[in-house]
Amino acid sequence: MASGKPVVILGVFVADTAYRADRQPRMGETILGNSFKLGPGGKGSNQAVAAGKLGADVTFLTRLGVDAFADMAKATWAEASVKSAVIDTPQSYTGAAYIFIEETTGNNAIIVSPGAAMLISPEDIEANAGLIRGAGVFVIQLEQPIDAALRALEIARGAGVTTILNPAPSAKLPDRIYTLCDYVTPNETEAEELTGIKVSSIDEARRAADSLLKKGVGSVIITLGEKGALLHTAARSDHVPVVSAGPVVETTGAGDAFNGGLAAALAKGVEPLQAVRFACAVAGISVTRPGTAPSMPTLHEVEALLAEG
Repeated sequence: MASGKPVVILGVFVADTAYRADRQPRMGETILGNSFKLGPGGKGSNQAVAAGKLGADVTFLTRLGVDAFADMAKATWAEASVKSAVIDTPQSYTGAAYIFIEETTGNNAIIVSPGAAMLISPEDIEANAGLIRGAGVFVIQLEQPIDAALRALEIARGAGVTTILNPAPSAKLPDRIYTLCDYVTPNETEAEELTGIKVSSIDEARRAADSLLKKGVGSVIITLGEKGALLHTAARSDHVPVVSAGPVVETTGAGDAFNGGLAAALAKGVEPLQAVRFACAVAGISVTRPGTAPSMPTLHEVEALLAEG
């Protein structure tokens, strides 16, 4: 497959500090963990790495401090063939995240401190408007300030760029943002936060998706963990089953793998339903491996998994 149209992703890089233990400590308690790992993370960066490893022509736009974690970021992107548009920010620090991973299930709990990326402003977006307008697909999450995200989506929509909003972490959003999104990709929890509709079944996911369509979203894709994903539009609603690649080791970064895979597929002209299936395969492989950015599969691995049926 050719690399397709350019993908531009605005978001955050953080250094992941991942701790595995049998359970989380209670407040005031200290427990012994089973392992520790330092590695690259941040939703936007993870999505860019996922798309880059799949062969997409991807550029990542962010702010970084001038420190060792910034060096880690740039090395991570270079390895995944991700181009970067970095605003160096010496007055702040490159972000970091605390990740607890429950040993028996692979489930996680996360605290993110974005650092310099919290200084991303509408003015930064204006300075990079040409980059955004030149994209085929533009992707954004909610780890950077909302006003910058909104301006970036306005520029992308004005240029006819396909826009993807991954509404994570959950945040209160201005109504206008929905009308600028060709795709919104919440998980079950985020869908409930956005709509007030609990999502624990596919039928409930459809109701939540209908609520988002009424807000002005073009298409809704709700990721459903072990149930796969739902692609829901005004014209049709399709449940895509999970694409399993083996036992689950860690779910951290699965949503980022999905969104990076979705962006890469759409940029290559893949029709939406098949793009969602492709994204499910990317996520399905990622959860069989520890870490976030290192878990992202190559295009060959994803195509081989899909070929297995």
